[in-house]
Amino acid sequence: MTTWRYVDVVNGTAARITDTRKTVPGLRVLDKAAVRAGGGVNHRFGLDDMVLIKDNHIASAGGITEAVRRCNAYLAVHDLRLAVEVETTSLAQVQEALACKGITRIMLDNFDLAAMREAVELIGHRVEVEASGGITLETIRPVAETGVDLISVGALTHSVRALDISLDFVSQV
Repeated sequence: MTTWRYVDVVNGTAARITDTRKTVPGLRVLDKAAVRAGGGVNHRFGLDDMVLIKDNHIASAGGITEAVRRCNAYLAVHDLRLAVEVETTSLAQVQEALACKGITRIMLDNFDLAAMREAVELIGHRVEVEASGGITLETIRPVAETGVDLISVGALTHSVRALDISLDFVSQV
């Protein structure tokens, strides 16, 4: 139901709603299935489905360019063909990511709407664009209208309330 609400709010835009890897321990398969049942798409099931170069990777490598270079070298040595996404927090980082080979998606993490629109225009459909960071039902429509391809919502898996269902038998004797 939660995913369906998000999907419904962005109806009429090109944006797809996606989850994150943040799931209840032991329930990942069910959490991911619930997102698909609600009309969303799964971001990745595990760490081996796709490479996500996050802020810590970028900082430890000394920048996006070096982080992507190291990632590409690792993938080549191990003959792995995985999608590569780079998390960015500024327009300068978006520009740096665009200059790298092998990127398939750029995540715009905690961008305001004006910067998000500018980033989407700068990227120009060369790679997929994902918006992320504190997106709620109240804020998602304007995010979708910026032209992003995906909007990741961690609340679809890590904060959904369980449905209170019970089954009571009544004796007919």
